[in-house]
Amino acid sequence: MSTSGPFSSTTAFCVKCGSILPLLQDFGSVKCYACAAIYDADSFSNIKFSYTIPFNTVSTLNNDNILNLDNPDGPVVERKCPKCGSDRMSYATLQLRSADEGQTVFYTCVSCKFKETENS
Repeated sequence: MSTSGPFSSTTAFCVKCGSILPLLQDFGSVKCYACAAIYDADSFSNIKFSYTIPFNTVSTLNNDNILNLDNPDGPVVERKCPKCGSDRMSYATLQLRSADEGQTVFYTCVSCKFKETENS
């Protein structure tokens, strides 16, 4: 980087103030929004970025794991099943609605595999 300062940086951070720098434009230089330090495009020629996006594995349901009563689908809570009357149900939660609304809880009966949902 062409400007010296209290910070040392090999990525897209300003060495004067430590702020993240904007993306390099077609103008040939980058100007820090916070302290107005200017860096020429050659300062960024050796920087390489690599991104890794991890994904969860998808489990598939089949008759073997649907009917397996010894292996619940998730954590088990004391909740009465409206279908068979069992007092053990497993649950999973997802945020299906807006971020400012509660999550949706999916319950599965450990005995009969009856499923119900609750918006919390």
